Amino acid sequence: MITMSLLGMFWKIIGAIIIAFLGVVLGLFYKGIDRKLAARMQARVGPPIRQPFMDFFKLMIKENIVPENAVPWIFNGVPIMTLVVSITILYYLPIGNISPLLSGYGDIILIVYLLTITSIGMVVGGFASGSPYASVGAQREMVMMISYELPLVTTVIAIGWKLSQTYPQLNIFSLAVINAHPIWGLVGPLGFAGVILLFVTLAIVTPGELSKIPFDVPEAETELAGGLLVEYSGRNLALFGLADAVKMIAMVSLTIFLFFPYNIAHLFALNGVFAIIVDSLFFLLKLFLIIFIEVTFIRVAAARLKIDQVSYAYWIPLSIIGLLGLALIVLDTIIV
Repeated sequence: MITMSLLGMFWKIIGAIIIAFLGVVLGLFYKGIDRKLAARMQARVGPPIRQPFMDFFKLMIKENIVPENAVPWIFNGVPIMTLVVSITILYYLPIGNISPLLSGYGDIILIVYLLTITSIGMVVGGFASGSPYASVGAQREMVMMISYELPLVTTVIAIGWKLSQTYPQLNIFSLAVINAHPIWGLVGPLGFAGVILLFVTLAIVTPGELSKIPFDVPEAETELAGGLLVEYSGRNLALFGLADAVKMIAMVSLTIFLFFPYNIAHLFALNGVFAIIVDSLFFLLKLFLIIFIEVTFIRVAAARLKIDQVSYAYWIPLSIIGLLGLALIVLDTIIV
């Protein structure tokens, strides 16, 4: 019994290492694709797709400078914490027919908290650097984080509530359960419209969660010289870059699991290893498409907003859209 338990723990550790490695590689790869596509859409050549990998290795060999007025242990610890938390989110994500490494009751709520912790880590790192530019960036990050939490949580609660009405016996806030029961098949016409509104809500929350244009006010290179990260260099900046890449994979994957959790292996009557391979490749394709819609296209189509515009956009219009989506799903359930 003890041997089996140790063996299971060993495979868990191996799985965690593999997932962390793949998450980092995929994050940097899709980050390179995002930059290349954005450049092409702006009639530029853009950097090669491998550029994020080159930037990471270059930063790892650069000197790691700690500002004189910084709090060293916080300044150096926050990049590690942010990367670890971002990778931890990946352990709760099912991919294709592969079950998540970790799962449990209410794990989607835990994912929302972990996403918040990554933002809080950036805020703490900004304040710990002792730079006035970073302090302004940290304040903006806090304002933005508070602003987009309501529409984000509304989306999660709306889908969980609908599942609770249809399958009251299931763990409705488990991402694996949501992934196995697509929301589109559980709603009528009114609910369908509500789900579309929820998707729009999450699609606009995503670039804010990732601090991408037009919601990149915490960094705002032309205003704050990099904002939160202005004092970071070398290894610390490289770790923040990895955390950003992994968080992008995690956040976009959340959209997929909430709204597009479909697999295609069954359409070809595939089983076993072949089904896992096909569904995993299909997941990577969905990942590319959602990144293009939620990150690349929005970044190219819009200019940076001011912090008051960001706060207003999340608190008023987007929150109303999310709550309207929730209301439509409730009405659809009552009418049916």
